Amino acid sequence: MMYGLSVFDRFMKKVFLLVSVLLLAACGGGQRGDLDVDLIGNPQSAAGYDTHGAMPVITFDHDLHDFGRLSAGESISYSFHFRNTGSADLIITSASATCGCTVASYPKERIAPGGEGYVTVTFKSAGKAGQQYQEVTLMTNAQPATTTLRITARVGA
Repeated sequence: MMYGLSVFDRFMKKVFLLVSVLLLAACGGGQRGDLDVDLIGNPQSAAGYDTHGAMPVITFDHDLHDFGRLSAGESISYSFHFRNTGSADLIITSASATCGCTVASYPKERIAPGGEGYVTVTFKSAGKAGQQYQEVTLMTNAQPATTTLRITARVGA
């Protein structure tokens, strides 16, 4: 024991190194999707937006839909039509709602310039009463990066 580590200490050192290597291998090196890095950029500068580069533009026919009167417990959907009016591929990366009663589905594939698609918003009126106002925020690679869609409904009598 005077000349170095005991057999147990050497064993524990090897176990520690092995666990460390396994943790690093498990946590790192994974790819996050199939997006090309060149499609994600921030063209905003201190002077404003850079309009010289090719950018996607998401253009909706309208961003508000009123479902009107609904019965309690009813589930209803509406599809918002959009077009990529920009000059680069449009990618919608996420859609988040202000309430768990509202869910949005969106195209997961790239939308080429001039291409069209739909974002379908479903509202579940269970447990709701009166005038309802919900928002769905889309994250995209366009500028601005967020777009908000809104729905309204009157639940009950």
